[in-house]
Amino acid sequence: MKRLFILNGPNLNLLGHREPEIYGADTLADVQAACEAAASAGGYEVSFHQSNAEHELIDWIQQARTDAAGIIINPAAYSHTSVAILDALNACPCPVIEVHISNIHRRESFRHHSFISARADAVIAGCGTQGYVFAVNRLISLLAAG
Repeated sequence: MKRLFILNGPNLNLLGHREPEIYGADTLADVQAACEAAASAGGYEVSFHQSNAEHELIDWIQQARTDAAGIIINPAAYSHTSVAILDALNACPCPVIEVHISNIHRRESFRHHSFISARADAVIAGCGTQGYVFAVNRLISLLAAG
């Protein structure tokens, strides 16, 4: 079966508990279940990961070069700081969709720039955790279009 990598950066393991007024009540397990359902409906399986460590995200991106049809990434705070994650994504030929639960453009000014957006085929922000499902569906559409 074809595989999508869904990668989550720092503090996303605290979804449902951390600042619910910004990030909502869904847990990361809820997000994973929704992504798996959407991917399965499109004929894909999901490899779902979260890490607070930048190097682990980079390792998964490098693994995706051979093991994934596409990547959905919520790099969280690394969006605004990590050239290393951008470099890893630039070395990966598959489509990439960047997701942010909150609208980063309505938050602190340092959050308005994302290094990752320079590589992303699409950016979804401000749609809550539903943005992940939007990303799965968009990624499947991009893959179907070739």
